[in-house]
Amino acid sequence: MTSTSSASWLKLMSLFIVALGLLVALGAHPSTAWPATLLTDVVFWPFDDMQRLDSQAARLLAAIGGGVMVGWGVMLWLVIDRLLPANPALARLLLIESTLAWFLVDSTGSFVSGAIVNVMLNTVLMLAIVLPAWRIEPDAITSTS
Repeated sequence: MTSTSSASWLKLMSLFIVALGLLVALGAHPSTAWPATLLTDVVFWPFDDMQRLDSQAARLLAAIGGGVMVGWGVMLWLVIDRLLPANPALARLLLIESTLAWFLVDSTGSFVSGAIVNVMLNTVLMLAIVLPAWRIEPDAITSTS
């Protein structure tokens, strides 16, 4: 995987994070909560239709969590699109370190809450960001557009 293909892959991952964040944010209102409820039920395996986003607090946390994910995805895109061509070493550091920080906090919280499937999904997403970012050569990028 070249630095340019790594950057393209990372842009796809940032779009995925934005889409996932929007899905989670849909849980903020009962009429649009089904996709977020389904995701919640999957990460608290077994899939048994027992998890609900039916409290005001759960809906608020869905709005906040979804918003943070959308913001993170947009930030990743901008780091890849704007910073990477100008300062690949800094962009690589930001991508890797911020992703590892997210992974540690999210996966620890998921583990202690019993959402082991989410830890596995987090691991896949973390690797899908960190491994391509790691492959970026500090001086190899001239344009990621």
